[in-house]
Amino acid sequence: MPALTVDGARGRAAVVEVRGYDLDFDFCGGDETFRAVSTVWFAAKGGETWVDVKAREVRSATLNGVPVDLARLDDGRLPLTGLAGENELVVDALMEYAHDGEGMQRSVDAADGRVYLYGMSSLESAPRYFACFDQPDLKAPYRITATVPPDWIVLGNGPARQIAPGRWEIAQTKPLSTYFVTLVAGPYHLIRSEYDGIPLGLGCRQSLAPYLDRDAEDLFTVTAQAFDEYHRLFGYRYPFGEYHQVFVPDFNLGAMENPGCVTVADTLVFRSKVTDAERSTRARILVHELAHMWFGDLVTMKWWNDLWLNESFAEYMAHRVSHDVTDHGGHWTDFGFVRKWWGLQADQRSSTHPVATDPVKDARETLEDFDGISYAKGAAVLKQLAAYLGDDVFLRGVNAHLAAHEFGNADLPEFVAKLTEAGADGLAEWSAQWLRTSGLDTISATRTATGVTLQRSRPDAAERPHRLTVASYDDAGTPTSVDVLLDADEVEVALDPSAALVVPDAGDDTWAKIRLDVASLEALPRVLPLIADGTTRAVIWNSIRDSVADSDLDPQQALEILLAALPAEDSDIAVGSLLRWAESSLLGRALPYEPFSAQLAEALTTRLATCPPGSSLQLAVARGVIATTSDAELLRAWLADSSPAGLVVDADLRWALTLQLVRLNAFGAAEIDAELARDQSTEGEIQATKCRAALPAGKEAAWERVMTDPTVGVNELYALCDGFWHPTQADLTAPYVARYFTDIAGTASIRAGIAVGLTAGRIFPHFAVDEETVALATATATDENVAPGIRRAVADAADDLRRALAVRRLAR
Repeated sequence: MPALTVDGARGRAAVVEVRGYDLDFDFCGGDETFRAVSTVWFAAKGGETWVDVKAREVRSATLNGVPVDLARLDDGRLPLTGLAGENELVVDALMEYAHDGEGMQRSVDAADGRVYLYGMSSLESAPRYFACFDQPDLKAPYRITATVPPDWIVLGNGPARQIAPGRWEIAQTKPLSTYFVTLVAGPYHLIRSEYDGIPLGLGCRQSLAPYLDRDAEDLFTVTAQAFDEYHRLFGYRYPFGEYHQVFVPDFNLGAMENPGCVTVADTLVFRSKVTDAERSTRARILVHELAHMWFGDLVTMKWWNDLWLNESFAEYMAHRVSHDVTDHGGHWTDFGFVRKWWGLQADQRSSTHPVATDPVKDARETLEDFDGISYAKGAAVLKQLAAYLGDDVFLRGVNAHLAAHEFGNADLPEFVAKLTEAGADGLAEWSAQWLRTSGLDTISATRTATGVTLQRSRPDAAERPHRLTVASYDDAGTPTSVDVLLDADEVEVALDPSAALVVPDAGDDTWAKIRLDVASLEALPRVLPLIADGTTRAVIWNSIRDSVADSDLDPQQALEILLAALPAEDSDIAVGSLLRWAESSLLGRALPYEPFSAQLAEALTTRLATCPPGSSLQLAVARGVIATTSDAELLRAWLADSSPAGLVVDADLRWALTLQLVRLNAFGAAEIDAELARDQSTEGEIQATKCRAALPAGKEAAWERVMTDPTVGVNELYALCDGFWHPTQADLTAPYVARYFTDIAGTASIRAGIAVGLTAGRIFPHFAVDEETVALATATATDENVAPGIRRAVADAADDLRRALAVRRLAR
């Protein structure tokens, strides 16, 4: 199916005004397909248009009672000619269930054989399960009916009720864009509640019911706290009736903001012990999706180039609201360590783009921009804007924007206009400098005889102003801070030049690369462990990580700083983020895997002995020990219940131990099968899949499934990718490096949507750091016959490999 361009969308919108949809589904027809009858009422101003439908078979279509010529159906587009002023289109189609999380996803729970469905409509996926005019600016109300097995329930964008055994009806919705229409059906476990007059629901697979029940109070509390704060901030009550949050299987990302029925990855129903950081992340995801009910759902972008405004706004509000009103902590620390680091990397690759782009990309290419720029950089810029304008002006503009465009569409200029009407000055210049440019300034501090000079170097001609805090620290870690407006390339700052450590942007208030001076770097091993503010530690670590990536800092020196900091690091957010960085960017990439993995494992083992028993920190450190140690006897002992006091070796931790023992050649297929016999669940099957992909004898089967099998579910697919490569298996997997570049393009023919690019990125040979791999990656990334999502993933990986090669040359 050809991707929709902005010109095509504008042309169709000039002809068509959609009045409403009536969708009728029959999910009782087998394991592969279902029937969908789509009735669309629309007004027309021209003689012809087309409707989008990606069916196995279109059985019939009528326009105003006249059969439509189905022979003209071409690659998902059905032409409609002879339009009247008012029209009724009826399309009866046999649709295929999805396995890649795009369209009507069908999953079977390994625990009990039960079947679960959910609809995912985002970005070209809606026509995979109903006929529609698939573009964000053609909003319309929906009525939905469904025939299902008698033990199923149905949920959707409006209140659902059973009207006969196995027959359900979803009430007419408010006007919705096609991309957030959903229907959830199956024998879901549903917990109902109510808050402030809003009916609430939490749903999941029956096999996860005990774990959802255990956390339901917390999840309902977070939801209620966020509702109260958004009602206060926006002055506009939630407009979509009921509010369900359904944890669904094989979900591509964290969650999807379908009005009234948010779908959430059911990996966020925790069956084993998790860290406080993971609980905070789950809460923040729910708060993020709730923000979309106003920004994204109530008011929707006109075209996908303003996707950033939806996601940046929700990202900013999720961190702000979660920090201000929920019972979970560490949100801005997480933003620094995790989200901002994600965005900083994206903004330095060749694929970088402005936060706000011109409407040149088609709907399929827009998937590439679900990245750290559209989320984290945009959120950082909005945070800075809100601080600059003040809440009174910022929220007055936001609320005017919501009121002016409710249940409609708007673009960036219209948003800026409402902020200007609210009292904001100079937004055109601010927008040009911050939203319409790409890349990062670099901010550094130079010590002078009398103070500190803050310096800004720019990658372009843009004059981006930075409002930030510069802090100095003495040898006891005591800070002295100064607020600075850096609106020139050099600004003098009144700080003691003899301070042990000087940190630009110590409050993590701007978007820039931060560089520490030589004296500060030398002081880090002794001073960093004494700095109490987790956000400042995130700024320092982002500077260290980025300096390594830029070949400005020896990776061995960075590892030494990490080893010195671990004994005092008390944040599970920091530990988790830094260990992921060490595993993905240092060990086996910037540095040889050994002896440096052993050094990190030793430091983590020592740190584990000092962690409070049963604490979140203990769990985060223990995971690091498991991932880095070569001590198979230690891992076996933990599996045999000889673990450190307070450390619960539950199902998920047992699988982590099993995976590492497989990689150490201490476990094989028999031990994986034995572990699966203990954990006969969907989650167990997925973990076993990852372990089998790590087996020397399992590589070929894993590879074939990733590259050729369209029936693999999303979670299993990602498990195959994650288990395949490891630095300790470089010789074993060497033949697959070249095979990646011959095989990966074909995966676009067996999967759709965001799973295509995510799979290409996950199965990329990241540890093959050599010029040959870079050359192969460059050829693939520039081959226009390859799908855009794959080209983007490969281009990003190639950029990272080039930087890793440069770092290796620096390493001592």
